[in-house]
Amino acid sequence: MMNIRRSVSLLAAVGVLFCLQPGAGAANRPPKLTYTMTTLPNGLKVVMHEDHSTPIVHAELWYHVGSKNEKPGRTGFAHLFEHMMFKGSQNVEPEGHPSWISSVGGQSNATTNEDATIYWQTFPAQYLPLVLWLEADRMATLRIEEAVFKNERQVVKEERRMRVDNQPYGRLNEIVYDQAFTVHPYKHSTIGSMKDLEAASIDDVRDFFRTFYVPNNATLVLAGDFDSKEALKLVEQYLGRVSKSTRAVPRDIPAEPPQVKERRVRLEESWPLPAVVVAHHITFDGNPDSYPLHVASKVLSDGQSSRIYRQLVYEKQVALAAFGGGNIIEDPNLFFAVAIVQPGKTPEEAANALIAELDRLRKEPITAAELQQAKNQFARDYIFSRESNKDKANILAHAAVIHDDIKTADDEFDIFMNITPADVQRVAQKYFTPENRLVLTIMPKGAATGGQQ
Repeated sequence: MMNIRRSVSLLAAVGVLFCLQPGAGAANRPPKLTYTMTTLPNGLKVVMHEDHSTPIVHAELWYHVGSKNEKPGRTGFAHLFEHMMFKGSQNVEPEGHPSWISSVGGQSNATTNEDATIYWQTFPAQYLPLVLWLEADRMATLRIEEAVFKNERQVVKEERRMRVDNQPYGRLNEIVYDQAFTVHPYKHSTIGSMKDLEAASIDDVRDFFRTFYVPNNATLVLAGDFDSKEALKLVEQYLGRVSKSTRAVPRDIPAEPPQVKERRVRLEESWPLPAVVVAHHITFDGNPDSYPLHVASKVLSDGQSSRIYRQLVYEKQVALAAFGGGNIIEDPNLFFAVAIVQPGKTPEEAANALIAELDRLRKEPITAAELQQAKNQFARDYIFSRESNKDKANILAHAAVIHDDIKTADDEFDIFMNITPADVQRVAQKYFTPENRLVLTIMPKGAATGGQQ
């Protein structure tokens, strides 16, 4: 499933409302994306989508390596390396890459998740040769120096303090995944632990680069104002000259064993109010079950009119906030629902209310109105996720890398439009079972003793 942009223009929103009124039936199918896909002799995959509406090009280079490719004791490497990729190469000074892009009127950045690391640039079309040269130079000749490495490690540690350690409920996701997984590396967070970051060595970093930052582990997507034949010649001229790795990219990721018994865990954190989480293991992105699970996620937790928010916050008033959904990514992951417990209410009341909503989905089909609303929401998200060259490139890259099937960039629309209430109930009965349930209660410090069953 593609990443979805949440901010939309008022004009676009009004247009969608006219097309997607509840009960109005299936939405009109947006035009399919046009693209070409080529694999170079060095293994680099190249996807190109021409759009001559504006003289702009967006380039995304995806390396198929994320935090799930890290070994125990070496967490945070993929994210740390994202920083290192901006610290200079044979022909470019540290921070020179974004400086060059900015100097020609473009934008650039990068992001790391569990499954991939993505480097992107949006720029005037005539600077495509410059961008390809910059990406090729750091792919082939990145500088990995001891002093720079140590400095970036401190930067990442400070980022962790700001985003995770010093935020109320900042460690929530980290705690949930640590408790829900036993062997799969989704157990650890993308940003990594302080201990592992401190233990990392320059040799570890260099080996990570040689292993994963190779053309046969990369996919380049170009979207915008160019001629595909001429653009491919430029890609071959620059990135096609980078040597292919002589060793296979390792994919030895341990599979998480099925959970066969309900687990209840009680912990303490320095948070102002208790938090309760109910989590279930679910399937991977692209599996046929994943699409009804997306619909279940929208019915349960998309917005303040969703079942979980409405029941826990408005009706039963056991939570100040309630949210959740399915984290459907490359490997089997989690569906989890969270409640921040209302003062005067107990964590047990909140947990029971969350479980009741998940059980309700198992016991009875969703209504026709709820299904139509979910389909309308998906159609809205689908349309808005194709507004720009950047959006289109991201959709194509996700399909090519995570699904390993670029056709899914368009095929998912029809799949969602054909989902039935029985499909949603079937996946709820399959995954939201008591034996596949984790109930996690996190109390303010001093309010409870830790333990688990």
